[in-house]
Amino acid sequence: MEIQNKILLITGGTGSFGNAVLQRFLYTSHFSEIRIFSRDEKKQDDMRNSLKNDKLKFYIGDVRDYNSVNQAMQGVDYVFHAAALKQVPSCEFFPLEATKTNVFGTQNVIDAAVANKVLKVICLSTDKAAYPINAMGISKALMEKVAIAASRNINNGSTTVCLTRYGNVMGSRGSVIPLFINQIRNNQPITITDPKMTRFLMSLEEAVELVLFAFEYGNQGDLFVNKAPAGTIGDLAEAVKKLLKADNEVKIIGTRHGEKLYETLCTREEMVKAEDMGDFYRIPADNRDLNYAQYFSEGEKDVSLIEDYHSHNTEQCDVDGMVQLLLKLDFVQDELNRQIATL
Repeated sequence: MEIQNKILLITGGTGSFGNAVLQRFLYTSHFSEIRIFSRDEKKQDDMRNSLKNDKLKFYIGDVRDYNSVNQAMQGVDYVFHAAALKQVPSCEFFPLEATKTNVFGTQNVIDAAVANKVLKVICLSTDKAAYPINAMGISKALMEKVAIAASRNINNGSTTVCLTRYGNVMGSRGSVIPLFINQIRNNQPITITDPKMTRFLMSLEEAVELVLFAFEYGNQGDLFVNKAPAGTIGDLAEAVKKLLKADNEVKIIGTRHGEKLYETLCTREEMVKAEDMGDFYRIPADNRDLNYAQYFSEGEKDVSLIEDYHSHNTEQCDVDGMVQLLLKLDFVQDELNRQIATL
């Protein structure tokens, strides 16, 4: 894809994903400008002072406010839409706030992109959007529907809207591995919900690779899903203990409200039409019109024969396999180095 002298906008750009994209693009790409759009002035200031790069431009705004999005979108060629409320407990207590950001915010981003003739918008979603049971997942599932519906109706001939969906990113803000490390560091029990609970395991770099794949190959309404290994939360806690040579007690606190035993990346309805692209699945948009017979009279015989793609039936990592995955994470290496320095 041609990026020479093009402008990239990242919504929610001060988060984990935005920082990872900048590591990938800031010094090695030919983007003429990368815009960071977020409502957190402190994080923007930290990013500005740490990176000190003239290619970076910062926009204070909120995806809930169309005017602020539209102002930041002027002259933009590509958009990575990462702004979201994504912590399960927060969204459970404030579901309307999740809806405002994840659903209406996405519509604002797409509307502004179309109005400004942006070439491509990539919306980031989560495995919790597949068969959702919590407010975060429900709002992200509706976000996907909003994006796909918008992709059907875009007629300006220039803007492509596609999506990515990925599982738990190891080490992202609010994730469990930094919690385990902090508990070990403070000689506290390691708290886990259910030792048999499984989650997909992927690095932030792999999440970025998925978005870049969609950036390169995404067509109107496509949803891209990466294949990823998974493992149990119990084994993950043991892997962190083994790596850090810790003997902390593991305390089971029970499944929290809104949590699943396992996460689904592709539903069986999606797997019927999924295209295997090696490391990824491509799920083309459902482009039927509002013809009720096509939705309610004409079924799909293969759906009942297909399995979902979920964290119970993907490749499973044991404790040693998880140790190897953990060793690839920079913040884990930082903790190991910290331990060595204190000996």
